[in-house]
Formats: sequence, structure tokens, C-alpha cells
Amino acid sequence: MIHDAPADRPQAAPSSAGGRVPGQRSARLPRDERRAQLLKAAQEVFVANGYHGAAMDEIAETAHVSKPVLYQHFPSKRELYLALLDNHLSALTDLMMGALNSTSDNKERVQAVMRAYYRFIDSDDQAHRLVFESDLINDPDVSARLETFNKAFADAIAHVIAEDTKLPHLEAQLLGRALAGMAHVSARYWLETGGNLDIDVASDLIYRLAWRGISRFPKET
Repeated sequence: MIHDAPADRPQAAPSSAGGRVPGQRSARLPRDERRAQLLKAAQEVFVANGYHGAAMDEIAETAHVSKPVLYQHFPSKRELYLALLDNHLSALTDLMMGALNSTSDNKERVQAVMRAYYRFIDSDDQAHRLVFESDLINDPDVSARLETFNKAFADAIAHVIAEDTKLPHLEAQLLGRALAGMAHVSARYWLETGGNLDIDVASDLIYRLAWRGISRFPKET
């Protein structure tokens, strides 16, 4: 049973030099800042150990807070993981939609989407691994969130494809899923190769492959 935690307040400075003493809690922070701090620590632990190998003790230690403080914000490890997942999927959705809406030229849209996805992976590999490679990926709540993201992303691409090619909705959706998968798989492979290929060269190769395929579909006259 988890009892009410003591208030998260600043501790008296240690009498000896050397900074924080073992087990000392961090200073009081506004709720949003504390939550961000805990999420950052949790991401490090989840990525390093996997969901099942991660422990709330280690997350609290990494964040330099007591376990009661951690439980004040996140009652369980599962809720902590789902909060992280929601944050990253929201950020990735905004990034993808921003790329799609950055121009009215469909060729440039495909290029922008590929570049945005590659840059997301390059800038925050931990976030990508936590979202798409977690050992909790088959959990119903996790898979439902991923499917919601994948569907929204693919549907947005499908809308552009349908406008440009005049293909039926279901056919455009299939192509949208294929393009979203192409971005994900190719970008992940690019990262695993150590980034030896310039990121813009890599993303443009995939954009050219995708566009040459889509642009071959005839428009209705």
C-alpha cells in the first residue's frame, strides 16, 4: 500500500562539502517541471533496461527524488510509461502534420515528410526506441495508441495521394500506409548503420523512390 508522501520540499544543505548527499531529495519544483524531470529519468531507465526490467526505485534514483514523490505524480510504472508514450506520439504527430502542411506542392510534401521523420529519429533516438521498439509494444493500450498514430499519419498521406492521383479512398489509404512504413523502416535502418550516409541524402533517396512511384498513378480526366 502506498501511503501519502511527505511534501517534496528543499532539504537543508549538507554540513560537509561535496553537493548532494546520498538519498537526498531534490529541491521543490513546480508540478509541470517535476513531471518533465520524472519523465526524462524514466525514459533513460526504460530505454536502458526495457519496460519489464525497469524499476520504480531506479527511476526515482535517476531523477534524484524519493519514491513517494515519484508515486505522487505517477501511481504506477505502467502509467509512467503510457505518459511517456503519449508525449512522444503527440510530438511526432505534430512534426508529421507540420511537414504535410508546410506546402501545397505534393512532391515537396513527400520530401518534407521523409526529412521530418529522419530528423526525428536522428535528434531523439531514445524517443523512437521507446515508442516503436518497447517490450510492451503488444500491450493492448500501447498497441492501440500506436495504431491511432499510424492511422492518423497514413490517413493524412492518403488524403494527399487521393487528391493528386484521384485514386479511390481505400487504394489511397493502402499507399498511405506503405509510405508511412517506408519512412519508419528506412529511417531506422539508416540510424543502425551509424549515420555514415548524410541524413539529407538518405531521406531524399527514399523521397525520390516514393514520389516516383506515386507520380506514376494517372489522374482521371
